[in-house]
Amino acid sequence: MRLPSRFRQSLLRLRRRGCERLGILRYSRPALHDLDRKLERHLDFDHGVFIEAGANDGVRQSNTYYFEKIRGWTGLLIEPVPELAAECRRNRRAQVAACALAARDEPGATVELHFAGLMSTVRGALGDEAATAAHVAAGLAAQGLASSRRLTVPARTLSALIDEARIGGRIDLLSLDVEGAEITALQGLDLARHAPRFICVEARDAAAITALLAPRYRLFETLTDLGTRADLLYRLH
Repeated sequence: MRLPSRFRQSLLRLRRRGCERLGILRYSRPALHDLDRKLERHLDFDHGVFIEAGANDGVRQSNTYYFEKIRGWTGLLIEPVPELAAECRRNRRAQVAACALAARDEPGATVELHFAGLMSTVRGALGDEAATAAHVAAGLAAQGLASSRRLTVPARTLSALIDEARIGGRIDLLSLDVEGAEITALQGLDLARHAPRFICVEARDAAAITALLAPRYRLFETLTDLGTRADLLYRLH
């Protein structure tokens, strides 16, 4: 697996932090498709609480980096690739859970993950093996990664992780980018106990996600529509 060198990571961190101290936010809004800007239209306040699943290294394409670093938010990052979870701990103040998401919490549960950098996916999340292989190949090519590998990682429910992080009293934003495993992840969220004000989902099956959330949430805005997938924002009733 080829990750950016530790030296390069350190230089990028120093550049970001230096700019932030000077009030320069050029490197502080890393979200893809300006999602952090779009989210801020509805979450324009300081000291909120977030959860971001599919956190990668905590910076690249992060929907919550800006909120933590500039707006003083706190929260939980969830990232199953161990090396990337370690980068989250270096880059962010938030708590970090190094695991995948499951529909049910079972002792010792694991899943198989296909590594593809920002497009890593759980086995079976995209349907058949051919779809997974095509997704992984596209991810490697887009990011200039040499090869993929399979790894076995722990799997927990969102609600179990929220309980352990002790942030269930108020959650302003759940950001979910889990490459096809959206339904599984949301099935592990007990909405009777943990109901974020907003849920932002990178969705491949918008109808299924909307139906699953419908008892408590309404589709509030389509933030990005790329045809095969969309970034959808749901708001609590």
